[in-house]
Amino acid sequence: MSDQLPSQKTWGGRFRGAASDLMTKINASIGFDKRLWREDIEASKAHAAMLRDQGIVGAEDAEAILKGLDTIAGEFERDGVPERVELEDIHMTVEHRLTELIGPAAGRLHTARSRNDQVATDFRMWVRTSCDEAAANIRELQRALVDVADRHADTVMPGFTHLQVAQPVTLGHHLLAYYEMLRRDVSRFVDARRRMNDSPLGAAALAGTGFSLDRDTTAKALGFDRPTANSLDSVSDRDFALDYLSAAAQCSLHLSRLAEELIIWASPQFGFVRLSDSFSTGSSIMPQKRNPDAAELVRGHSGRIIGCLTSLMVTMKGLPLAYSKDMQDDKEPVFDAADLLTISIQALGGMIETCEFVPERMRAAAEQGFSTATDLADWLVREAGVPFREAHHVTGAAVKAAEDRGCGLNELPLNALKAIDARIDQRVFDVLSVDASVRSRTSYGGTAPNVFGSRSRKRRPT
Repeated sequence: MSDQLPSQKTWGGRFRGAASDLMTKINASIGFDKRLWREDIEASKAHAAMLRDQGIVGAEDAEAILKGLDTIAGEFERDGVPERVELEDIHMTVEHRLTELIGPAAGRLHTARSRNDQVATDFRMWVRTSCDEAAANIRELQRALVDVADRHADTVMPGFTHLQVAQPVTLGHHLLAYYEMLRRDVSRFVDARRRMNDSPLGAAALAGTGFSLDRDTTAKALGFDRPTANSLDSVSDRDFALDYLSAAAQCSLHLSRLAEELIIWASPQFGFVRLSDSFSTGSSIMPQKRNPDAAELVRGHSGRIIGCLTSLMVTMKGLPLAYSKDMQDDKEPVFDAADLLTISIQALGGMIETCEFVPERMRAAAEQGFSTATDLADWLVREAGVPFREAHHVTGAAVKAAEDRGCGLNELPLNALKAIDARIDQRVFDVLSVDASVRSRTSYGGTAPNVFGSRSRKRRPT
C-alpha cells in the first residue's frame, strides 16, 4: 500500500490549520474499530450496488468500486488492517485504500452516505453476529452440562440454602439448574438480535438524503428485516449494543455462580470435585497447590463484563440527538465484553467436560446436617394427619434429640422418636435416608432420579 496520504482530511475543506498531534491521536479509533472491516466492506458493497441500480452512480464506476472493495478484503484478510491514525477509522482506511486502487471513482462510494449511518450499520452487523455466536457457545456449554448431568442422575449431594445443608438433591439436578439459567440467556441474545435487525444504512448524517435510495434493497442485502424508520434515531441509537451487553452481563452472572461453586467444591474442605490439570494451575512457592484459576478468572470476568454495560450506559445517558463523538467509545466495551464472554463460556465448558466428581464425598455431606428433617415433617403430615406447623415443631425436637446423641435422624431409635411424638411408627425409617428423600421428590421440576431422565433428554439444545 502507498504511504502517501491525502493532502487534507476528507472533512477538512473548511479548515485552514492542521490538527494537532494530540487531536489526531484522541480522534482516531482505527486501533479498535478495525474489527469492523468485514462489516464495513460488506455494507459498502451493498451501498455501491444500490447506487448503481438506482442510477445514482454509473455502472462502470460502481463495478470498479465493487472490485476494489473485494481486493481490499483480500488484503485485510491476508495482511491485517493497517493502523494509520491520520485516517482516523476503519471507514476512512477503506476509502483511502480504495482511492489508491481505483482513483477518483472511489469518491462516489460515499454518495448519500455519512459515517454516522455507516458506523451504525457496521456496528449493528457486528453485534448481531456476536449475538449468534454467544447463543451457539452457550448451547455448547448446555450440552456439556446435560452430558454430565445424565451420568450423575442419581448421584446424591447436599442441596444448600445459605450455604448450609438443606435437603438432599442429585448432582444431575443441580447442574441442570444452570442449564435453565443458560436457556434464559440464549433467549435474551435471540430477543436482542431480533430487535436490532433493522438497517440504519441510508439515514445519512441525521436527516436522511435527497437521493432516491432503495433502503429496502440494502437492508435485505445485509440480512436485515427492514430499514430503520427514523433517521435521527438510526444514527444515534445504541440500544442494540446495550441489549447485547445486558444479555452478556446476565449470562456472566450465571457463569460466575457456577464457577464459584466449582471453586468451593474443589476445595479440600468440600472435596466434591477434582478439576483437571487442563484447567488448573500450581503455585510458584507451594508445590502442593492445585488452584482453580480458570474458574476464578471466569468469576472475575463477570465483573468486567458488568462494567462494560455500565460504561456504555453512562456514556449514552446524557447525549442529545443525533450523533456525538462520545459514541466513538461505544465499541470498546462491547468488543471487550464479547471477548471475555466467549472465553468464559468455553473455559467453563472445558472444566465441566474434564472434571471428576466425587460421589462418596457428596453423599457423606448430604447425610450430615439433618438434611432429611423435612421428610420427617412431611411423613407426619401425610401418614399421621398432623398439621404441618405442628409437624415442623415435632421434627425440630427430633433434630435436637439427634444432635444431643451425635447421630443422624435415621439413626435415632424408634423409642426415642416415639417419646417425642407417639404417632411416629416404624414406617418413618422408609423416608429418613437421603436416597429415600431424593426418590420422593417427584413433583414436576423436582430432583427424583426416576423422572430426571426424561426431563434431561428434553433439555438437549438443538
